[in-house]
Amino acid sequence: MTEPELTAARAYLRLLKTTRAALADPEREPVALPLLTAPMAETDAALTALGLAGNEAEFFRLVAALRPAPSGADRGAA
Repeated sequence: MTEPELTAARAYLRLLKTTRAALADPEREPVALPLLTAPMAETDAALTALGLAGNEAEFFRLVAALRPAPSGADRGAA
């Protein structure tokens, strides 16, 4: 994986973690949503720099290389 690909995949994973944290408490959602602006912009910029904006299949291939999808047993435990 190239450095720009790694940067984009890591940016997405940070966005995913931030989103989960921001939306974990339904009562805080309206206040927490603005916290997603920076990670979304970072991910957008990284995807655009790679030429992957709009190419979800290729992008998620990169993300899976960093973080494989959980198995069925893993999903049940979450």
